[in-house]
Amino acid sequence: MTNKLPQDCTKAQAVKEPAEKTVDGAEVVLDSNKTAQSRLLRGVLISLAGGACWGINGTFVKILLEVYNIPELWLVCIRELGASVLFLATAYVVNRSGLTGILKNKRDMLNLTWISVASILMSNISYVMTISYTNSATATVLQTLSVVMVLFYVCVHNRRQPRRRELIGIVLAIGGTYLLATGGNPSELAIPALGLAWGGMCALSAAALAILPNDLLNKWGSFVVNGYAMLISGLMLALYVQPWNYLPNIDAVGWILIIFAIVVGTYGAYALFLQGLREVGAVRASMLTTSEPLVAMISSVLLMGTAFSVTDLIAFAMIIVMVYLTA
Repeated sequence: MTNKLPQDCTKAQAVKEPAEKTVDGAEVVLDSNKTAQSRLLRGVLISLAGGACWGINGTFVKILLEVYNIPELWLVCIRELGASVLFLATAYVVNRSGLTGILKNKRDMLNLTWISVASILMSNISYVMTISYTNSATATVLQTLSVVMVLFYVCVHNRRQPRRRELIGIVLAIGGTYLLATGGNPSELAIPALGLAWGGMCALSAAALAILPNDLLNKWGSFVVNGYAMLISGLMLALYVQPWNYLPNIDAVGWILIIFAIVVGTYGAYALFLQGLREVGAVRASMLTTSEPLVAMISSVLLMGTAFSVTDLIAFAMIIVMVYLTA
């Protein structure tokens, strides 16, 4: 769940600092420009790192599912509960008033509860299930189709027609999904039908997460809303999964991957994304996090030996370009 993205703030960030004067009275603006460039570079690197963390996390999840035979729902439950602790701990430090204030607002807590069930719970389950049936790169790319769903909502809500570049992006998204699903042969599926179905659910859930909680995020803050939402959905899932009755028989590497999925792949990636958002603005941050499918693909090849066809690569490229056109 991410906060409502503000308008591109790079222009505001590039406002000159008070100019220093030389002996001759000439203004020195080089330091100001260097500061703005340094901030932009730092923001770019942070945004790329956030996307990379999400991407490699998907491959690590695939390893946990396939190599260590960790049950999908158990992993989702542990990941949500673990990440909720980190989000709430951060909220305690940076937004203590919001952490306690939201609990006193029954209406907001009710909204947060059903959003947790409808969006966060299904988003995490569908993402992990898509990875289980396909691979981390394919799951990440299918999740990216949420951009088209959000665009559709925005056009309907604002009663406007899609712009030309948005229409091109939609065509690319449909074409890329077609290639990914069929490999260019309409008579058969190139990926399992359940993988495609879970991928569609993943995209729909991600789109819901980009739309539904905006009012709560603006009112209470990202860490508060994410922390409580993951805690609520994690506890609900725990009632069904009962993770306390199952302790996976895995080695130290397996536990490191689980900890990575919680600390870096969920909490850390999101924190990096938020910081990148502040540094470079919404548009650049969204574009730069398209490093996620690229890193997911590379890590899948290197760590899992996953083979991608030419049509897969074309499909990935088409969907990534779609993000740039619709951002």
